[in-house]
Amino acid sequence: MNYKSILASQLASQLEGVTEEAIAELIEYPPNPQMGDLSMPCFKLSKQLRKAPQAIAEELKQQWSGHPAIQRVEAVSGYFNVYLNPTHFAASVIGEVLERKERYGSQNIGQGRNIVLDFSSPNIAKAFHIGHLRTTMIGNAIYKIYEFLGYKSVGVNHLGDWGTQFGKLIVAYKLWGNKETVEAEGIDELQRLYVQFHDEADNKPELEDEARAWFVKLEQGDEEATRLWKWFVEISLKEFQKIYDLLGVHFDSYAGESFYNDKMAAVVDELKQKNLLEEDEGALLVRLDDYNMPPALMIKKDGGTLYHTRDVTAAIYRKNTYDFDKCIYVTDAGQSLHFKQWFKVIELMGYTWADQLQHVPFGKVSLEGAKLSTRKGNVVRLEELLTQSIAKIHDIIAEKNPNLENKDEVARQVGVGAIIFNDLSNNRIKDIVFSWEDALNFEGETGPYVQYAHARACSLLRRANGGSDSIEFGGTLEQLDLSQLEDAPTQGLLKQLYLFKERVEQSMHKLEPSIISRHLVDMAQSFNYFYHECPILVDDQAIRQARLALVKCFQITLKNGLALIGLEAPEKM
Repeated sequence: MNYKSILASQLASQLEGVTEEAIAELIEYPPNPQMGDLSMPCFKLSKQLRKAPQAIAEELKQQWSGHPAIQRVEAVSGYFNVYLNPTHFAASVIGEVLERKERYGSQNIGQGRNIVLDFSSPNIAKAFHIGHLRTTMIGNAIYKIYEFLGYKSVGVNHLGDWGTQFGKLIVAYKLWGNKETVEAEGIDELQRLYVQFHDEADNKPELEDEARAWFVKLEQGDEEATRLWKWFVEISLKEFQKIYDLLGVHFDSYAGESFYNDKMAAVVDELKQKNLLEEDEGALLVRLDDYNMPPALMIKKDGGTLYHTRDVTAAIYRKNTYDFDKCIYVTDAGQSLHFKQWFKVIELMGYTWADQLQHVPFGKVSLEGAKLSTRKGNVVRLEELLTQSIAKIHDIIAEKNPNLENKDEVARQVGVGAIIFNDLSNNRIKDIVFSWEDALNFEGETGPYVQYAHARACSLLRRANGGSDSIEFGGTLEQLDLSQLEDAPTQGLLKQLYLFKERVEQSMHKLEPSIISRHLVDMAQSFNYFYHECPILVDDQAIRQARLALVKCFQITLKNGLALIGLEAPEKM
């Protein structure tokens, strides 16, 4: 039941010239339940209706015709406050959660339309570090949120598998590398060679020329260059997959930059035919002066392509292949101009779907104020971070619950969850200074805190089922005495469960997973308050069953929310 809609519909019939949609946008949830369960401030209506806010609120109260879901209404200081019928509210929330289970909170807003998400996209031959965590987990959460709301998500890992860095790597390998070490050390050795190239090139600039020459060979299909490139890609993908498996992330396509090599010529021809390309000292570019942007360089002097060329080509390919409703790019905010430029190029080419392209920027990650840099070797490897987090959870389990079953599995779920939650609990646009201490701190509003609330709910359900492993709730809504759920802690928890659906939808519209993360903390806090204030496994069967039904609803909703942001929900901790 959508209480905002119920209220907006009723008030629209009382307010002449004010639409239901306009009223729904005004309705809010007061922070203090004494001010109502819902409230409509009348200040914005004052000018339109030519009345004082309090006078509008008073009139609404006098004309109120009642509704079974609403117990009473009040007019206070220009606010029209609404108090729900607590038993009706409990029946509505518990009924829907128990009926919909793992689909609770989902909707069919998308109606099967396609959403393409371009995220993660690490560079081949470079270690997966904490800077990649943000794009990977923000993208993964947005993917899951869209799927949950009825869209068909297509996850694309647009690998950085092309460019002059491969010329550098080939030169470095031929000068200082050997096959056995690369096979044994994998991406670590490739990265060491890459760093060594930059160190040596500072004193020997001719190495840069050699690297460019090798990349030209690669572009021309040279056998040795192609063999080495494929080998570097294969080694890197093996390493990346280990991380993706740990994080629980999958992709529907790994079409990287190299995939578009044979597709760019047609796009460049199209740009020429549409008179969009201009020559500038041998290079070809699209002028964007009229849009207050620097030109988009499409072809270099030496005939090589650039990121703009590849991104325009990829977007056209994706539209033709997936017929997307939206194509979303999850990259750091520093690339915002790049995306504005080539989005404008797509528009100038006459493609009406240019407005379906969307950049989702996020803040940078720095290491105690220093920018992360693969060239300088200044990175915190993600695998190392995840391993340390899992090890820390192992130590906590050994100390607090040494007899726990599946210790390794729980340590992985909670250790990895802590790192993901630490990232997704921040507003995505915020810059983050990485700190080992913060990332591995499990006190307060953290992933382990939320996961522990889930495990606690499961423990209550198991005890209610005679100590078996079952966390099912055997009763039905009709058997419950919902008048037992009218106290403040219980109603507070019901409100958090009710708001879950709205928060999921908000997070999709704002492309902001942290809305869900923060709501999960609110839910866990409400549950812990309810747990301490309202004994559950009591002798009185009416109270026991009603409260157990609420525990089950909390467990279902929290698990659904954790899944949306890429966390697992351990049943024992």
